[in-house]
Amino acid sequence: MSFFGLECVRKKKREEERRLKANDRDYNLSFKYATNSIKTSKYNLLTFLPLNLFEQFQRIANAYFLVLLVLQLIPAISSLSWFTTVVPLVMVLIFTAGKDGLDDINRHRSDRKVNNRKVQVLINGELRSEKWMDVQVGDIIKLENNQFVTADLLLLSSSEPLNLVYIETAELDGETNLKVKQALTITGDMGDSVADLAAFNGEVRCEPPNNRLDRFTGTLSYAGQKYPLDNEKILLRGCTLRNTDWCFGLVIFGGQETKLMQNCGKTTFKRTSIDRLMNELVLCIFGFLVIMCFILAIGNLIWEVHEGSKFTVFLPREEGINAGLSSFLTFFSYVIILNTVVPISLYVSVEIIRLGNSFFIEWDRKMYHARSDTPAEARTTTLNEELGQIKYIFSDKTGTLTQNIMTFNKCSINGKCYGDVIDYSGQRLEITEDMESVDFSFNSLADPKFRFYDHSLVEQVKLENTEVHTFFRLLALCHTVMAEEKSEGDLHYQAQSPDEGALVTAARNFGFVFRSRTPESVAIEEMGVHRVYQLLAILDFNNVRKRMSVIVRSPEGKLSLYCKGADTIIYERLHQSCTKLMDVTTEHLNEFAGDGLRTLALAYKDLDEAYFTEWKQRHHEASIALDEREEKLEKLYEEIEKDLLLLGASAIEDKLQDGVAQTIEQLAKADIKIWVLTGDKQETAENIGYSCNMLREEMNEVFVVAAHTPEGVREELRNARMTMKPGDEKEEENFMSKSILGNTPKIVPDEVISGEFGIVINGHSLAYALEPGMEVEFLRTACMCKTVICCRVTPLQKAQVVELVKRYKKAVTLAIGDGANDVSMIKAAHIGVGISGQEGMQAVLASDFSFAQFRFLQRLLLVHGRWSYLRMCKFLRYFFYKNFSFTFVHFWYAFFCGFSAQTVYDEWFITLFNLVYTALPVLGMSLFDQDVSDSWSFEYPQLYVPGQRNLYFSKTAFVKCALHSCYCSLVLFFIPYGALYDTVRNDGRDVADYQTFALLVQTCLCIAVCIQLGLDMSYWTIVNHIFVWGSLAMYFIVTFTMYSNGMYQIFTGSFAFVGSARSALSQPNVWLTILLTSILCALPVLTHRFLFIQLRPTINQKVRLKVLEAKVAPPPPARRTRMRRTSSRRSGYAFSHAQGYGDLVTSRKYLHRPPVKQRSAGGFTPTSRTLAAFNRSAGYSPTGHNLLNSKPEVVEPTSLQMYRTTDRDF
Repeated sequence: MSFFGLECVRKKKREEERRLKANDRDYNLSFKYATNSIKTSKYNLLTFLPLNLFEQFQRIANAYFLVLLVLQLIPAISSLSWFTTVVPLVMVLIFTAGKDGLDDINRHRSDRKVNNRKVQVLINGELRSEKWMDVQVGDIIKLENNQFVTADLLLLSSSEPLNLVYIETAELDGETNLKVKQALTITGDMGDSVADLAAFNGEVRCEPPNNRLDRFTGTLSYAGQKYPLDNEKILLRGCTLRNTDWCFGLVIFGGQETKLMQNCGKTTFKRTSIDRLMNELVLCIFGFLVIMCFILAIGNLIWEVHEGSKFTVFLPREEGINAGLSSFLTFFSYVIILNTVVPISLYVSVEIIRLGNSFFIEWDRKMYHARSDTPAEARTTTLNEELGQIKYIFSDKTGTLTQNIMTFNKCSINGKCYGDVIDYSGQRLEITEDMESVDFSFNSLADPKFRFYDHSLVEQVKLENTEVHTFFRLLALCHTVMAEEKSEGDLHYQAQSPDEGALVTAARNFGFVFRSRTPESVAIEEMGVHRVYQLLAILDFNNVRKRMSVIVRSPEGKLSLYCKGADTIIYERLHQSCTKLMDVTTEHLNEFAGDGLRTLALAYKDLDEAYFTEWKQRHHEASIALDEREEKLEKLYEEIEKDLLLLGASAIEDKLQDGVAQTIEQLAKADIKIWVLTGDKQETAENIGYSCNMLREEMNEVFVVAAHTPEGVREELRNARMTMKPGDEKEEENFMSKSILGNTPKIVPDEVISGEFGIVINGHSLAYALEPGMEVEFLRTACMCKTVICCRVTPLQKAQVVELVKRYKKAVTLAIGDGANDVSMIKAAHIGVGISGQEGMQAVLASDFSFAQFRFLQRLLLVHGRWSYLRMCKFLRYFFYKNFSFTFVHFWYAFFCGFSAQTVYDEWFITLFNLVYTALPVLGMSLFDQDVSDSWSFEYPQLYVPGQRNLYFSKTAFVKCALHSCYCSLVLFFIPYGALYDTVRNDGRDVADYQTFALLVQTCLCIAVCIQLGLDMSYWTIVNHIFVWGSLAMYFIVTFTMYSNGMYQIFTGSFAFVGSARSALSQPNVWLTILLTSILCALPVLTHRFLFIQLRPTINQKVRLKVLEAKVAPPPPARRTRMRRTSSRRSGYAFSHAQGYGDLVTSRKYLHRPPVKQRSAGGFTPTSRTLAAFNRSAGYSPTGHNLLNSKPEVVEPTSLQMYRTTDRDF
């Protein structure tokens, strides 16, 4: 049971072990496990109104105005009408409730969309189509190819040999390479027999729901036997079934208890730092209001005792009212009169400003991505100004910084570099989309999306260059890629790492097409000729070997070993005859690394038949050894992988999104720190760090924290700190002793170090670093570094890192990602940004802002965020100045009206001052003002820094604003008072009456605040001119209308100031008083600004001076040049490749489909050149899309006979 959405029942007993039986709903329902329905919304029809009002009245200002409304309903103390408060309060509540309701409706729609998906469920012996939300723990469900996994399932059987399934886990960990899961043999034998599956009554005992994506422990009891269960037999919700016709699974966890939802984090009510500051200021203002009212109440008591008795003759007191009670009632009367220090219109205006700035973000064409037709979207309208204060950005890598696409860019073959485009003068050209790409029309099996721009390489292929052919033959044979050919020529490659896919696709386009494999063979098509190589052994990749080899026998019977891997590893195993070639290739590798490319070295050797037979026997004996099996196999691998002949090197680009490096550079200049939190491996993350220029060779050091024990992690963190800040042992010891005692600081300050450092920490080490006793040490170390990269992290760890920074750093955080694995991080940060990427829309649905490309982040922060923050701060400073000046005049007037709670202004002026006379000018400034244009904002990213330091609006700025208002209120009251004191008109009649004085003060006030607005405004538009001059005109029009004889005759009791405007404003001395008051109000501001611009100019003032000096439009932005880094660092091999995949291939545990009938040698068409330009795009996308969109033409089998020789030497 719940009340207003809040749980009021006893907390459910913590689950220690999950027990369930297949096909037994009654048994499983007794445990009251969660259903498969998910809920991300906050309200329903019954709870919306009470819960939303409860949230709104947590804002202190709303509660304050509610109290004021109650006071205004008491006639004895109210001197203002009740509607002056209730109307704006109700407007604010309705506006906010409508906005919150609309947001929640979108969440409901998203929930319904997911919950109403259909899946086949085995019920009462038959498969029925059921909604996801109706699926229960213990149900057996059937999934088909490309379907999302409905819940966390125990895999029972599949359509593939050996009960394997292939899943894509991008929604969970951001990796798009396929992963293999395998069912138990005992359940796999049931296949797709509905009868056998319906009779299955196995009992599962396993761990309770948790957020560990990489671990599962449990047992299956069936037919009197127990079988162990691990993570390799579990399909997690959020994964996608790929390359598998069907599979059956048993639901273990459903809905909110699935590991995906356990990692999603809780939805929190986000508020800006200005909102939190406003709450504190409202409390201070309320306290100040109470003090003012108390002073005036004491004044009333003193006046009543000494002076009041003299007035009772013509102004008798009501019965029972004495001086003490009068003072008590006066206190509350002044609470009502002086409540305008925080008018409710402030909050109405704030919501309008935020909404307007949100529309500016959505209407910004420069943040619109035409290719995907995706505009920027402000999904939350209450956080705009927070975008101008970001200090830490936490970014995912895959799909956020990168396009999740690999392209084969360059290669070095036999000492010659291919991939660059050289003009007639020998100069290398920068490759652009308009450049002519290589024509692969001679190859009907080529991937149409593959682009290569160096025509010389394809010419070498056609001219039968031996080394070039061997190079691409190696790429076509040495891999673990699986090919699926659903129709003739319609090839789909499924690679366990995207690197592999890109290399095999490159070989495919250059004429060496991988077609299919069996556990004993690999079939490729070489320049139109179908050839089958016998696969004798796969020497698999692992993190120590950093290389992979295959041993094959050609159709002619020739034995060869092909090897690819990290260049440092391959070089150690080369034959001494390769020394010169190795030097040239090293130069090319350095050049590739300088371009940020991922490199591999390629080598081969021919094997002697007798030696290989003897080696294979020893390999078999080692593979079945019970002791030291791994060590024995490694020795055999080392033995055969030596005296290799170097072929060359490949260079793959892990394509960054457009403008990523420039965006990161701009954000770094704005003093924004970027932390990359990724589920990828360490080498992958490091390489992207170098590609983005986050990590650079010029850095003093890049620390790697990869220890497997708490003590090791602590020691590595301490060593890193001592390296960055040497000679600080005493301070370090003091900090360590305090940490041991549990005296951790509330705020971890920034530490100044000399030099630039980076840190890379692995997920297993991060788990220890985030423990309570070590988290501050980790944070200190990380914050001393310029770049922080956390790899192999779980979604929950991403959120924990964000929470750590929020807890100990007084800074605003932003998290940006594109997948479901980023949702918890997005929810945890102050600002969450979702990218509409290849990994679904989960991140967008959980975000506060969304767009299509990472590069738009710099415009969101440096332009819209900075402008929004600047506008909001100007608005608040001006609004408090305006209303304090308005209200303090009442305070000074109280000393001249016997503390009687009489207002100094006409009641209609009080009502219309914030609503009509001053509303539009300040809104115009808050919506359109900008200190400099967007291009100058990019030219000087340092303009962003004042927002991070809260320089535009803070408690200090508020106090200055209050003092300024106090001065202006003194001028506004005493200058008119002195000017009208003992003053007569030109005709000798008296001027000094209450109505004339009130009119003069309110006129001076309107003009003074408009002048102040003009001084605060940096950017005048036609709208601003209309609002400012229109509001002044409106004041005089309304004043003359309300104080006219006609209005008095119609509404005699409501318009008592008849003729005052016409009488007072016709006197020259009144206008001189208005002029003098306005000048005196503006003089301190002008003096202050003049002195500070001369002595201590701010960064804004310096840049604005440059704009003025330019006297023309800002200089056009510099032409974006390709960022090139010089580096000797080269990336390792197959970053996302996993150990053991080779064994899977050779043991028949792979996708094995009957190949379609192979084409003859006529699969190639005659060569021709085309002048049509293509968009440069991915060479390989690991998401499983079609690699060939149309069926190739059938042509005559004579395409490349002129280029091939009849006698090949393989």
